[in-house]
Amino acid sequence: MYAVIETGGKQYLLESGDLFDHELIDGIEEGETVSFDKVLLLVDDGEVRVGTPYLDGVKVTGEVREQGRGDKIIVYKYKSKKGYRRKQGHRQPYMKTRITTIEA
Repeated sequence: MYAVIETGGKQYLLESGDLFDHELIDGIEEGETVSFDKVLLLVDDGEVRVGTPYLDGVKVTGEVREQGRGDKIIVYKYKSKKGYRRKQGHRQPYMKTRITTIEA
């Protein structure tokens, strides 16, 4: 059984036991259980269910394993011949979650 969920403006294809990185969710700490109710697609023993846009009564739950910040990227703005230069760094926060159950 696998499902496609939406969180943080992105879509993820997940099975039970998968470990995946996603956007930080406010109010959730490490070790807590998180529930994703925006399920777009569910495949169970060859039966495909597609939501319009989401499926009712389907929920994917997981346990938050770690929180952190990604690698630093450099944002550099530049305009030629104008003397305009701006350099800024950014580290995107993320969460790692292990999927425990897919409830249909």
